[in-house]
Amino acid sequence: MTTPAADAHVRLDTHPRHTSAVTATFTGPQREPARAALTAHGFEALDDDTLVLARIDHEEPYWAGKAAQALTADGFTTEITPRLREAMEEEWTWANYPMPWCTRAEIREVSNEAQKIHDDIRHGRLIIHAHADDNGTTVAVGTYRDTGKSVYLHGENHLRQIADTFDSPAQALLAFERLHGDTMRPGPAPTTDTERAAAEARISLDTPATEPQPPAQEPEIVPAYAADAGDHETLLHDFLNENADWEKYRTWDDNTTIANHESLTLRALLDHDAEARDTKWTFAAYESPVSDRMWHMTVAAATPAPILNTLLTVIAASDAWETAVGSPVIEKTVTEATRPLTDAGWTHTVDGRWLRWQTAQDDAGVQFDAFAAQTPRSTLSTWTIWAGPSINHPAWAIHASAYTPASLLAHLAEELAHGTGTRRSSPPQTAQRTSRITATPPPAVPPTAPTAGPRR
Repeated sequence: MTTPAADAHVRLDTHPRHTSAVTATFTGPQREPARAALTAHGFEALDDDTLVLARIDHEEPYWAGKAAQALTADGFTTEITPRLREAMEEEWTWANYPMPWCTRAEIREVSNEAQKIHDDIRHGRLIIHAHADDNGTTVAVGTYRDTGKSVYLHGENHLRQIADTFDSPAQALLAFERLHGDTMRPGPAPTTDTERAAAEARISLDTPATEPQPPAQEPEIVPAYAADAGDHETLLHDFLNENADWEKYRTWDDNTTIANHESLTLRALLDHDAEARDTKWTFAAYESPVSDRMWHMTVAAATPAPILNTLLTVIAASDAWETAVGSPVIEKTVTEATRPLTDAGWTHTVDGRWLRWQTAQDDAGVQFDAFAAQTPRSTLSTWTIWAGPSINHPAWAIHASAYTPASLLAHLAEELAHGTGTRRSSPPQTAQRTSRITATPPPAVPPTAPTAGPRR
């Protein structure tokens, strides 16, 4: 007498398009028991006849082997294809694994716990309230629906762990904000490449269709403030090659390049990961290598190449950025900085503490904040240079502090008013997103050479 399970044949194979993922197909009348058994081992339905096991730790062959053993023990006829069996027997390890003391079994245990956290988030069992960047590592805080327990999560993909627990969401968020208030963002972090690949494997046996590329557009000549952003990496490379009095180093996580002038009184930071309205460049000037910062300026990633070229050219000429320490912003300073805009006929308006100069089309402008100018230690920007739909939703913006040299601002105003550039695409759109907060530039004295840290 045969058991109902014997009427179902399960075939396990490698996913045709995604590395390490495993597919299960079954035939025979008793499909529901086979489906239930596979689902209990992490497989998810793709269609009526196919299930997929796709994980973020690339351990699918191992867990498929465990599932096959359980299916056989329950009386199902189970077939494992030769290529999947080869993958099951393959010995491998994570390169540069940050916990080198772990055995292979212990590494698999750590990654399986990370998989459980990922699944809990994906299925809505663990609600993520906020996430943040902790020196290049993603951290997050969330609460389990069933128990009400709140957790502090450290890492991502196969390295995500529960680092701490809290009795309530309020307690967890308070602690999280205290630790990561400067980079804290609401909701879960953006999905990683690994998470996206696993999600794709669960919904299709084919690779996503490639969207046709639009035909290349001939570049058009546009005002400098509406030009394409250009290649920031190349601009930095050219700047350093042309100015031997500057030197650079990369941070250990390779996300930031820091360039110092030989006087150690001017510093530039380039964030290689910044996009769109995020702060890409930060410039800071100091009276001496050990003094407090005199003035600083931030530049968005979408800032047009002509504007950034002008800024870097002026920065390279030291006499253009040297300024008297503590010199107040007076009417003469404002007049000097904005004369090119006035000469070009830009509209000048006064709105309380704000003085504004804008194009006739209201698609670019400069704003001076008189209140911020009189409170130089404020976090408010004294100068805002922008272009786009409005100053509140710009395509790009430059923010400068109170003591930024008038000559530097005047050069930027001249480029805004009279400069031109090229644009190959439509004007950049302002996405409805929250820009990251960039940390305050460090003191002018360069730190010691960074040491190599673990890389994933």
